Amino acid sequence: MKLLDVRLRPCSGIIQSCLGSFTAAGKEEILLIKPGGTVELHVIVTASNNEDDDEVPRTYLKLITRVETRSILRSCSVFRFQGEQRDVAVVGSDSGAVSVVEFKDGVFGILHCTEFGKTGCRRATPGQYVASDPKGRAIMIAAIEKRKLVYVLNRDAAGKPTIASPLEANRGRAITLATVGIDNGFDNPIFASLEMQYDDEYEDGITGETGPSNESSVEIQLAYYELDLGLNHVSRRWASRTLNGACCLAAVPGVADGGPGGVLVGSEDWLEYLHDTLDIDTMGGVLRVSGRICCALPRRRLHPKDRSILVTNITVHRQKKSRFFALAQTELGDLYKITVQLDPAAETPTVVGLEAALLDTLPPVSSMNVSKMGFLFAASETGDHHLYQFQRFDLPDAPKCLSNDCQEELKKLDNSASSSSLAKLRAVAAKVAPVFDPTDLKNLRKVHKLENFSPTTGVMIGELAGDEVSPQIYLMSGRGPTSSMQIIRHGVSVTELAVSDLPGVPGAIYTVMDNTNSEAGNESRNDRFIVVSFADATLVLSVGESVEEVGKESGFLTNSPTLACSALGDDGALCQVHPAGVRHILRGNTKQWHCPGLKRIECASANRYQVVIALAGGEVIYFELDPLGRSLMESATKDLKADVCCLDVGTIPEGRSRSIFAAVGCRDQTVRIVSLQKDKLLVQHSSIALKSRPQSVSLVKWLSDRNGGDEELDLVVGLDDGSSLRSVVDNVTGTIGTGAAARFLGTRPVSVSTISVGSNVATLLLSSRPWIGRHDSTSGKYVMSPLSYVPLDHGCSFCSEMIREGIVATAGNTLRILSIDSAAIEAGEDEAFNSQRVNLRYTPRQMTLLSITPDASSQENNRKVVIAVAESDYNEYSFEAKEAIGIDEHGRRKTEKKDQGDAMDMDDDSDNEGGEGEKKNEDDDGDDDEDDEEKRTAIRGPIPSGKGNWGSCVRILDPANQCATLDCVEMGRNEAALCCASVRFHSKGRESFLAIGVVAGMTLHPLRQTGSYILLYRIVGGGRLKLLHRTTVDDGPILALAHFEGRLLAGIGNSLRLYEMGKRQLLRKCELRALSTYVKTIQTVGDRAFVGDMIQSIRIVRYEASANRLALVANDPCPRMIVCQEMLDWNTIAVGDKFGCISILRLPEAAELSVMDLSGTGSLWDTSKVDMVPRLELIAQYYVGEVVTGMTRSALVAGGSDSLIYVTVAGRVAALMPLTSRDDVDFYEQLESALRTHAPRPTGRDPKAYRSYYAPAMHVIDGDLCDAFNGLSHSSQTQIADALGREIGSIKKKLEDTRNTLL
Repeated sequence: MKLLDVRLRPCSGIIQSCLGSFTAAGKEEILLIKPGGTVELHVIVTASNNEDDDEVPRTYLKLITRVETRSILRSCSVFRFQGEQRDVAVVGSDSGAVSVVEFKDGVFGILHCTEFGKTGCRRATPGQYVASDPKGRAIMIAAIEKRKLVYVLNRDAAGKPTIASPLEANRGRAITLATVGIDNGFDNPIFASLEMQYDDEYEDGITGETGPSNESSVEIQLAYYELDLGLNHVSRRWASRTLNGACCLAAVPGVADGGPGGVLVGSEDWLEYLHDTLDIDTMGGVLRVSGRICCALPRRRLHPKDRSILVTNITVHRQKKSRFFALAQTELGDLYKITVQLDPAAETPTVVGLEAALLDTLPPVSSMNVSKMGFLFAASETGDHHLYQFQRFDLPDAPKCLSNDCQEELKKLDNSASSSSLAKLRAVAAKVAPVFDPTDLKNLRKVHKLENFSPTTGVMIGELAGDEVSPQIYLMSGRGPTSSMQIIRHGVSVTELAVSDLPGVPGAIYTVMDNTNSEAGNESRNDRFIVVSFADATLVLSVGESVEEVGKESGFLTNSPTLACSALGDDGALCQVHPAGVRHILRGNTKQWHCPGLKRIECASANRYQVVIALAGGEVIYFELDPLGRSLMESATKDLKADVCCLDVGTIPEGRSRSIFAAVGCRDQTVRIVSLQKDKLLVQHSSIALKSRPQSVSLVKWLSDRNGGDEELDLVVGLDDGSSLRSVVDNVTGTIGTGAAARFLGTRPVSVSTISVGSNVATLLLSSRPWIGRHDSTSGKYVMSPLSYVPLDHGCSFCSEMIREGIVATAGNTLRILSIDSAAIEAGEDEAFNSQRVNLRYTPRQMTLLSITPDASSQENNRKVVIAVAESDYNEYSFEAKEAIGIDEHGRRKTEKKDQGDAMDMDDDSDNEGGEGEKKNEDDDGDDDEDDEEKRTAIRGPIPSGKGNWGSCVRILDPANQCATLDCVEMGRNEAALCCASVRFHSKGRESFLAIGVVAGMTLHPLRQTGSYILLYRIVGGGRLKLLHRTTVDDGPILALAHFEGRLLAGIGNSLRLYEMGKRQLLRKCELRALSTYVKTIQTVGDRAFVGDMIQSIRIVRYEASANRLALVANDPCPRMIVCQEMLDWNTIAVGDKFGCISILRLPEAAELSVMDLSGTGSLWDTSKVDMVPRLELIAQYYVGEVVTGMTRSALVAGGSDSLIYVTVAGRVAALMPLTSRDDVDFYEQLESALRTHAPRPTGRDPKAYRSYYAPAMHVIDGDLCDAFNGLSHSSQTQIADALGREIGSIKKKLEDTRNTLL
């Protein structure tokens, strides 16, 4: 068996982001490094609307390029060579090399990739931290422990970037927490490192030799490492002890930029400024806090005083006129503006204090960047990433804390004790810091979002909505307040703008561009008319502020159907083709060309200067507008000897006066390319034979970003059998390329038209489902995506002042105006998916399908399918506990004002106005107010003071009603629902029950709980949960439940138990004890159960009904830390472990017979010896690069073949698709082997070694690597094609066809 790994949606989590000008000088671009080895470059685009000056310009992030590095990315930094105006990126990874990459003009390039050590994420291998000198002279790349390397970067005499040999700055027994480059002007470069120094006592405590060590055995220091450019040497210049709990750094601008230099250090509850110019008293090595420039952060009112608040991220933004400020965020998400107070009387900038003011509350971020245009990009750990715009910088009414206000309490702390422990510093911070209540955004406004499904905890696929063609993908994603259920559909999202009834069922629809203002040099691309053709009439609609019907005053012939129409020339002339002739309309006057004899026009096509018609019998006539634009002249006639059923004259390229080719589709199942050049009018250049009669044709011109912006020409044909065909046409010779790509679109004949999407040319293909075809600029592939909309009969492009890029279409007897959501296209997705978000209350842990009977009052008799979701959060109050302390389910105080003004008010009495009208939202299935979406933010609720606190609920969702919540049942105090399953007991017939595995008072370190229970619910009233009974169990937490042989199979700790339903509780029937660690996953089929252990991989268990026992059939000899699993057939199972590997295991033939108890004398609790149990065979293995959290076997199109769909914790959606033919296997194996050599290695990582990270890759082909063929240069593609004995076009066609079979 051979599998192909196909990426459907790239990962959405972000490790780190950097702001710079990478492609050209002056641009504001954001570089993102993501899990799975992906690097993305986005540009901040502000689109102004010239038609309406009052409208706020739209700001969004547009993807420039995406690079797959096939390595584990760990860090990145921005570096600018001296004298340059563009930035380059320095990337640290697991490759054992430092990479310097550039994106000149949007094209990725590798400047340097210098090796320094072994591969892998080792604690002593540099790559975890990267820092660059602000003046562009050197970089530092550091490991987690001990090793630091400094590289000098420069340019040689030819201007080529050079990198010197590394200089070591190692220090033993030091764990590095952060590194940053210090702004030291043009003196020797200095790098600051935050290090935790430990001694032998602490090391022995870690290894367990002497027990846990105390706090005094370690200290955190800020060290300066200076690079002496003259001596070419790195030395540890200065070090000072910081506050305990310090974890992050940010460099302050230097003296040349109007700043004091130094760094800001973020720690628990405190923010500190440090520099080597400060005189800090340590008193013999004892940490003294008085006299330090440190400031406490304002705290939440309900935050426990015994819990600290950790500063997790700091960024510094430089403004004009030597001004700057810093932003700091805590683990709770509170964002503070940090002002460094300088001494105005000092000659050089001298820091005298710090000020921390609350700015807003955002979801916790992994990285944030402030642009010069006043935008803040926040890469959220969970939930969507957002681009915010600053509404104001001054915060006069915000909660503030000054460093000078803390000095008195810090002096008392120094005088009262010999050391300042974390607990004592925490008490001081809680005493001096002002308090506040988190609210919605007041000083920031959301302007754009990037969807983020990280962390994804599970997946389910099925057509559960009930009225759609393709199945939906249901993802459990998010954590805490950002938890959600994501419903993903393959297709582009469509917004319905208008729907109007028509007097009949139309046969075609067209739009006519407004060319009345072209003479004045103010050419408009807006449409002037919408023309709807019926069987015996034509309806003309005028486009303006509203769409209105016009009659004969438009000049169109309204008592006959229209075959084609277009604007002619630049003076407002129009052209209408009807069955009897061609009508030329100019300034109210009409000229008519009549068909000769009794012939009639069968089909036609027109653009602004050319008209081509086809008469019955195969005669084609070509018309062209004269140079003065006053007459439409017949230029050529040709008999093609075959009836013509469709044709297209194409569009006129910019700067030209004509299209040089036309496509003609004939009833003899051919499409011909004919010339429209003056000396070769209607001369056939090439033709292509089809398997079915063409229904429509289109010549599409598009700009290739990968070939220097050259124009390329595609021929797109819609066939009568419901399929489409695309082939490349040489734009000089008119030759149709070989290897045409075909795709089945639906059961109806395919209609093709040209539209505009995201300022790029695309094709609209209409069958039993509408489709969009386009060229993806980031991957170089031609992508076809369906529209998430009802079937359309006819359609074409539409443009007006209100709708810049739209579609006007007909469906039945209705006229519809649609707008395509180009966000996914602007984001550069390889395959367009649209998602619908359903908010949840807690982190989703597991979901299952339930079949229920509708309510008795309902007229529906069919059984209904719903989704049950188990949700739980650690260190969280339950819903009732939040109600008791005055907090709503979104983490806001119930007395919060609804007026979202700019000012921040700390007075509780002033917030009482918002209490009126607050109601409990039991359904919890949306935002409080859609109008305030730009101000809404996810707020982490108050944290309980003790341990073992949980908030949990069980929710029932209706997928047929956009996943609306039917019922939500809150669990008891400190109880957590960890798993759920649908079970049908034999004693209850077909009725489905919901079983929930619950633990009480569970702590994670160490893992223990006060109780474990199995709750059994009955679904009543069409979706309401009714508790039947609670069963107390022992032996550990319940992590897995499954329906098995009409009973309930439960994984409890390291035991496997089978339960039958009783009247008051579940009845234990049999048990299998002494499994390795914890039962993590269970799947059943027939009398078999596939049981996943948390450490020891998969075990197959068989239930013997005669002996009423669970017998071990087979196990996996290789330890695997199972996270998820999916059965592929009776003997085969796929598993994903926590290291990011997917393995496929199979039970050997006749292995089950060797463990069957044929004598019947086996003991009830007897288990076979481990060495006597058959072993599972490994048939495939593959390293994904991220932890696989869910997988399922399903088809993504109706009637398609099944694939293994999996999701990762970072939000990646991909599929392992089986290759069914030997030719496919040989092709992809040869292509993968060739690309291992020719594909670029941005970080120096070998693709084969990466996919074999923990174990050798086996029988799985890297689809991402194969897709890299589209992004190679033409010379590299030619070399690979020659090695494979194929043409470049056939290789691209094969890649496209493989993806089409999946989607």
